Amino acid sequence: MSKQPVLFTQNIDESVDNILSQYTYDKLFVLTDRNTFKFASPLLANSQLCKDAKQIVIEADDTHKNLESLASVWQTLSDSHATRRSFMLNLGGGMVTDLGGFAASTFKRGIRYINIPTTLLGAVDAAVGGKTGINFNGLKNEIGVFNPAEAVLISTVFFKTLSREHLLSGYAEMLKHGLISNADTYNKLLTLDFSNLDLDQLLRLLEESVKVKERIVESDPFEKNIRKSLNLGHTVGHAFESLSHERKSPVQHGYAVAWGLVCELLLSHMRLGFPTERIRQLATFIADNYGAFPITCNDYDYLYEKMTHDKKNESDNVNFTLLKDIGIVEINQTATKEEICSALDLYRDLFHL
Repeated sequence: MSKQPVLFTQNIDESVDNILSQYTYDKLFVLTDRNTFKFASPLLANSQLCKDAKQIVIEADDTHKNLESLASVWQTLSDSHATRRSFMLNLGGGMVTDLGGFAASTFKRGIRYINIPTTLLGAVDAAVGGKTGINFNGLKNEIGVFNPAEAVLISTVFFKTLSREHLLSGYAEMLKHGLISNADTYNKLLTLDFSNLDLDQLLRLLEESVKVKERIVESDPFEKNIRKSLNLGHTVGHAFESLSHERKSPVQHGYAVAWGLVCELLLSHMRLGFPTERIRQLATFIADNYGAFPITCNDYDYLYEKMTHDKKNESDNVNFTLLKDIGIVEINQTATKEEICSALDLYRDLFHL
């Protein structure tokens, strides 16, 4: 799988035109959701090459990252006589880049595409690395392929309008990148003050975080080995996310990952001796900024059931990425139901639930 160029830019429309001018294509499509069509599309108004692009607009939020939305994108491409020489530009958060990447990768067996993430979460996670997919049968990203975009364009202009909640959602993935890289990168992340946000500091941290993911993806594009380190926090996090949807009170993906990180560091302590003071430090940061996801022991069976369906599992055991310490990653770790329930107990204690 080829390396995916990630470009940071202040001038988004000029950068889009520069990239598109390098390709020959017959039709250009721009995929957005209803929110990004309204708020982000105008930022491409001065792009000469996007003027005549066909707009495809899908419903917003992760509940619409499904077969129905995917089919609607395929239908528009088909109705518009798209060919294998057509090109797609995915402008939106992780939901748009995941679904759009999958739609492009499968239509006519694959057309080329570019990702332009409009959220911090999309920039640091979904848009980079070549993973595409949709949710299916109540499970996150159950159907998808590995297929990188021709390029990823990350622009600061989109982040200026993001709510604190959306910034925090993306920041959880940056915390994960810090935990799997080194203490220096991680410690810097804990200094960011969300009550008095310095956007320049955030962007410096973001560039460093994206480089962590790029290095890992380049060395293991198909998640056979060290790329599994990027799953830290996600096995429990996805289960929390599923439970929030079951309760009809969905939480942001990054919030679920933040709480999942704490639980999986607790498992890391139980299995590998990860330092307890590091867990308390992270739990304090997360409690202060994200609050807590409320669970009781009555939720444990549901959460465990969701973890057993996680696509990272390779047998009947639940597969985790765990840490001995910051930057010391142990992939393909398993935990019993009893150990997982003990970690959930400790999570409730830490967050006073």
